[in-house]
Amino acid sequence: MGVQTAMDEVLGAPTIVQALRAADDVAFEAGRDPGVRTLRVLSTALAGADDIAAIAAVHALAEMLDEEALRTLVSLLSDRRAFIREHAAWALAQSLPRPDAVARLIGMVAAGGFTGMLAQHTIEKWSIATAETLAVSLESTLLTVTDAPTRAAVIETLGLVHHPIATRLLRGFAVDENEPDAAREAAVSALGQRRDDAAVAADLEKLVAGDGRLADVARLALLDLDLDPAPPAHGRADGLTVAQLFLHADIDRSLSAAGAGDNGGIATLLVRLGDALTTDASGAVCRVLTLSRGSLDQSAEDLLQLAGTADGHLYAHVPLAAEPVSSAAAWPLRVAARRGIRRALRAAGGVDVLHLRMADVGSLAAADVARELGIPTVFTVAPDPHSVIQSLQDAGSLTREGFGETDLREHFWFRARLVQTLAASASHSVLFPRPDLARDMRELVGIDIKSHSERHTAVAEGVDLVVIDRAVSDARSAAAAVDGAGQGDPALAALTAHLEGLAPERRGLPLLVTVGRMHRVKGMATLVDAWSRSPLSERANLLIVGGDLAAPSHDERAQFDLIERVVPTPERARRGLIVAGHQPNDIAARWIAAARFGLPGLAAPGGVYVCASIKEEFGLAVLEAMATGLVVVAPDGGGPATYVDDGDTGFLTATWDRERLAEAIAEALDRARAGDEALAERAREVVASRFTIQAMAETLAPIYGSVVAQEAEFIEATRIAA
Repeated sequence: MGVQTAMDEVLGAPTIVQALRAADDVAFEAGRDPGVRTLRVLSTALAGADDIAAIAAVHALAEMLDEEALRTLVSLLSDRRAFIREHAAWALAQSLPRPDAVARLIGMVAAGGFTGMLAQHTIEKWSIATAETLAVSLESTLLTVTDAPTRAAVIETLGLVHHPIATRLLRGFAVDENEPDAAREAAVSALGQRRDDAAVAADLEKLVAGDGRLADVARLALLDLDLDPAPPAHGRADGLTVAQLFLHADIDRSLSAAGAGDNGGIATLLVRLGDALTTDASGAVCRVLTLSRGSLDQSAEDLLQLAGTADGHLYAHVPLAAEPVSSAAAWPLRVAARRGIRRALRAAGGVDVLHLRMADVGSLAAADVARELGIPTVFTVAPDPHSVIQSLQDAGSLTREGFGETDLREHFWFRARLVQTLAASASHSVLFPRPDLARDMRELVGIDIKSHSERHTAVAEGVDLVVIDRAVSDARSAAAAVDGAGQGDPALAALTAHLEGLAPERRGLPLLVTVGRMHRVKGMATLVDAWSRSPLSERANLLIVGGDLAAPSHDERAQFDLIERVVPTPERARRGLIVAGHQPNDIAARWIAAARFGLPGLAAPGGVYVCASIKEEFGLAVLEAMATGLVVVAPDGGGPATYVDDGDTGFLTATWDRERLAEAIAEALDRARAGDEALAERAREVVASRFTIQAMAETLAPIYGSVVAQEAEFIEATRIAA
């Protein structure tokens, strides 16, 4: 093709997603022909106005393995454009160590954030070849750095350099009471990875004898030293051990934090799925480990249970930071995530397969651990962030010229490449059903699922119908009560209290209800805007379930602020808006069911469930609403299009377009007002026949078994060949 032709493909691509995919060819051609002409083409792209072409040129320079190209790449660490500096720090990981780049990379680490994580990753890769040089450079930096967060970041990076100089420095920082707490914790955590120095354990034991958070960190570091560094595969004849994770949620059996922060549908799914896998009649899976974030104390307690329990659904917590951090801001916690995941999997005494689901820091860290411990992975591949990019471009809020600045916030390029990497290294890929799955995976993600089709399986997610049917029964009973509707059920009593807070003239209107995380992608503020600025606001009240009202995250606060601007708090009772905050999953199910049947004197029957997400890869909450018999409104792309019968059980629309969203909701209200029991039965039957959590477990268990069998065959073949 040639590098110029490849770059022309990037510049001429009709969509941003296609341009991102075409950038791979630019890098390939640059590596194939690392000449003067190639450097000229890339330099022209770097100087141009097209952000995507400029970023493509950065990564192509790293593939050239040419001295002039690498000098150019290093110079980009000082480029005036922050997004170019960030991509240069990332791309340099592909090159041999460059002494002229070390100081600037360390400076990026010290500055923190996503760029700091990428720079730290590059330094870690370089440390294999130049450990002493890097240890000395990091030591020099620490002589001039005084603030706690910066010292902690640089010391954490020093902990990734395995050299006696680094170990000596870490030991000194760990016991120095004049060091900031965060810096000491970084040093102590790193010492847990230093098995080659006998004095380290003695230092840690002294710290454990103290009190406070540092003692807890030292206790976990000691466990890191003691745990089997490479536990064997579980290999029990009576069933497999499967690990799954989502580190941005507070996951417990009761799902008490559902809807707060990043505790969305994935948290609910992991709890229900783990239970279903370990109770499946086939007995293929005897133990499931679900990893999420948690405190130091929780983590230490979990390790004892993991080591001593051979069956059932177990929970392990990975300590990431003193305070919860949203998924978008969690990338700098890569090292802490990796250590916590490694610790949990080693304590479990052998894990047969690890299922990764998100292109996030948890999967990034877990993939490293799986590679280190020899655990095969299954990866759920979704066109994310590809679908979001496409939707934002369609809406006009993302352009090629502004892509670089958006990428600084959203990390689209990195996340898209992470999806490719995780899919390529997985033993098996799981895919969400979509109307044209093969085309979407090929055009959005660049994966041909028809090639080696035995490695790809479409698996529908599922809901727990027991919970839904119980909610429907309770809501039906409350609707039939003449007086005191809902008072016998605490969940419905809470909903009653919210409805009683509305202005008298609003009571008796049907409910529009939506449940989910308070995040831009979920479209909560968009829904409020579409409802409030249309005749919908006169036809129905709106119930928003999600978000932490008491201590909102940055993302939640942004959505709450947008909602406040559209419908200020003092006006909500008069205008019919209820912002209820997050609720446990079973309570949310009862509220959804109540929207169908109504509550006497407070809400009319014939409500509608609305999912206003920019994109929805599958849509568990939509399925739960359908299972209650509600008419639903959902995005016209992704998973919902595979199970919503448009115009009957629901309406599919371009949810990013406020006018079209409002029109779809109006049609749904008309459809729901008819009170068609047959429609409700059809909707529930769709879920019962295809989308239960039990069916999902029955499909996944054989996949896990085949992955483990293939791994065993590969190991045996390798042994024989040796």
